[in-house]
Formats: sequence, structure tokens, C-alpha cells
Amino acid sequence: MSIFSRLTDIIQSNLNALLDRAEDPEKLIRLIIQEMEDTLVEVRSSTVKIIAEKKEIERRIADLTRERDEWERKAEIALTRDREDLAKGALSAKARVAEQVDTLSRQLAQVDEALGKANDDITRLQAKLNDAKTREKALIARSQTAANRVKVREKLNDGRINDALARFEQVERNLDELEGRVDAYDVGRTKSLSEEIAELEAEHKMDEELAALKARIAARKAER
Repeated sequence: MSIFSRLTDIIQSNLNALLDRAEDPEKLIRLIIQEMEDTLVEVRSSTVKIIAEKKEIERRIADLTRERDEWERKAEIALTRDREDLAKGALSAKARVAEQVDTLSRQLAQVDEALGKANDDITRLQAKLNDAKTREKALIARSQTAANRVKVREKLNDGRINDALARFEQVERNLDELEGRVDAYDVGRTKSLSEEIAELEAEHKMDEELAALKARIAARKAER
């Protein structure tokens, strides 16, 4: 059974209970995250035990391999001394040790397979956990937005529109006062050279228009 199937079995009853009670989604996602974190810790602990078992098997294989090679060396020595009976005994011992090595090698392959699967499960579960935490943040943001919208609607339906308008009018009064303070800074301020020249140009233009108007009036009188 994969850790994800086990995770589903662990939290299914809790999830159903939350759904039956119409619990808020934040509690739901936090429960899932907590269960995933607990499962991840458990799987990592199991992986540590698998790694320790692998190291123990590898150590035993190394010891038995040296023993097997030693029996073969002894068989060769016996043959060089014309002791075929001792050589056969050494080869028989070598065969027994070699069989143990083969058995442990098969166990090591199974442990490697279990370790690889555990590592894959940890990687997948960690990715799912990260995704769940990201969803939790988005869910909380959505919940807060919805709650704020509800509060706004409650205020509007609670006869507080006048209060909002009154506050807006107060803001306008504050702005009027601020603008008045700005205008006050201009009172008594010495005009710049550009401003004085601009005023002279305006007065000159007005004088020209006035003179033209007088000329037109005088011309009409002369025609009469």
C-alpha cells in the first residue's frame, strides 16, 4: 500500500466529520496539511531504518565475500600440498558461504527497491505538501476577501450610509482647509519678474483694445 492510500485512510473520517459539520475550508486544509506532515515524518523515519538495514546487509556481504575468497585461497594451498581432501572441504565451505552471499544479495536488491520507492514517495508527498500549503494561503486570502465583502454588505444594510457620507463631507472640508492654507501662502507674496511682465503685456493689450473701441465710436459719430 502506498503512503498516499494510507494517508487517505487516516484522514478520511476526520474530513467527513468536518464536511458534515460544514466546517470552514481553512480548518479542512490545515487538517490535511497536518496529516501530510505527520505522514512525511513517519516515512522519513522508516527510510532511516531501511538505510540502516541496507548498510548492515552490505557489511555482512563484504564479510562473507572475504570469507569465501579465504576458503578458495585455502583450497588452493591444500592442492599445492597434494591434500585434495582438504581442498574439497575448503571448496565445500566456500560454496556454503557463497550461497549466503547470494541470499543476502537478493535481500539487498529488495531493500534497494524499497528504498527507491520510499524516496519517490517522500518526493511526491513533499511536493503535495508544498502545493497544499500554497493552496492554504490562497484559501485564507479568499476567505478574508469574502469576509470583508460580507462586512461591507452588513454595513450598507445596517443604515450606515449616512455615516459614510458624513465622513466623506469631512474629508472635503479638510481638503478645503488644506487648499486655503496653500492660498494663504500666496497672500503678500512678491511677484516675480515674469509675472510683472505678463501683467504689463495684458494691460498693453487691453489698452490697445480700448483705443480701437474709442476709434470705432468716434468714426460712427463723424459719419452722422
